[in-house]
Amino acid sequence: MAKDKTYRHVDEMRPWSDKEHMLECVAWTPETPDVMTFTFKSDHPGHWFRYQPGQFLTLELPVGPEPVMRTYTISSTPSRPYTIQVTAKAQKDSIGTRWMMEHLQPGMKLKAYGPVGDFSYVRHPGDKYLFISAGSGITPMMSMTRDLSDREPDSDIAFVHCARSPNDIIFRWELEYKARYMPHFTLGFIVEQLERTQLWSGLKGWVDRAKISLLVPDFLDRKVFCCGPAPFMATVKDALQSAGFDMDHYHEEAFLPAAAPAPIVVPDYADGEKPTKVTFAMSGKDGLCEPGHTLLQAARASGVRIAAACESGLCGTCKVMKLKGEVDMQHNGGILEEEIEEGYILACCSRPLTPVEIEA
Repeated sequence: MAKDKTYRHVDEMRPWSDKEHMLECVAWTPETPDVMTFTFKSDHPGHWFRYQPGQFLTLELPVGPEPVMRTYTISSTPSRPYTIQVTAKAQKDSIGTRWMMEHLQPGMKLKAYGPVGDFSYVRHPGDKYLFISAGSGITPMMSMTRDLSDREPDSDIAFVHCARSPNDIIFRWELEYKARYMPHFTLGFIVEQLERTQLWSGLKGWVDRAKISLLVPDFLDRKVFCCGPAPFMATVKDALQSAGFDMDHYHEEAFLPAAAPAPIVVPDYADGEKPTKVTFAMSGKDGLCEPGHTLLQAARASGVRIAAACESGLCGTCKVMKLKGEVDMQHNGGILEEEIEEGYILACCSRPLTPVEIEA
């Protein structure tokens, strides 16, 4: 049967849902020697991608006997909703990203969860923005810049990016193009090192208050979004605070390291402690959650699979609907208040207070 390639306007298509999806790879593009962008479409014709610029999703990668979950920021813009992109950097010890670079080809399909996250100018709007990033932390900034470029091309954006060398600047040519054609877009690069034969007219060294002031003299008046390695973000934060910046206008997005599953241990009950009954509605199973354990641990002990990546309440991959009961959920921003009101919880950081039934 031939594929349905009928042209459709967006208003004739259905939006991508916010639970789990199958994505079909349609292209891959090298960005730097160790960074690649992967472009996906929905595996069902007639769907468009709805998300906020700066959000992320989790991909299930068939690396070995058991798939691994890896979280990536969406680097594309929702203003161009027919495809979605992630831009991934392979570190020395990468497993999932290295597999993608070596094996993911157009036509292959991956399961995805999301999008989630509130690191977006949509949720924290301002009159003027400073996007400051390092390494692959550029990806949410690129998504927001692309979106603003399409929706409000006269937006006032100062974009500062730090990289190891000029060859490691992700999206360099596109950013330089935007700096040329967007009337209120200013661009600054800071690199750590140069090869002997490289010509470079930009700044060199580490980010600090002096360099930020030089590149963005009015940074105190801007809404700041920062993303990169933890030491980089700490340096930027200290620089802003020392300059008297209003930190209510500062927002950062941390990288999400892959978490090892929490071990299942045999409990040693204290007086009066008992395991709590957990019903997994979709699996048709009943299990027990030991005192102090999470619903994710209870699911694994019962042979019920709930997708999870960071396991610290950040990424939102393990979001499930709570059908009955009460839980204590101590999350780190991986779920929105409106989702909690609808009845969703994060299994990785929810501990039952009463017998619980969840949609898993």
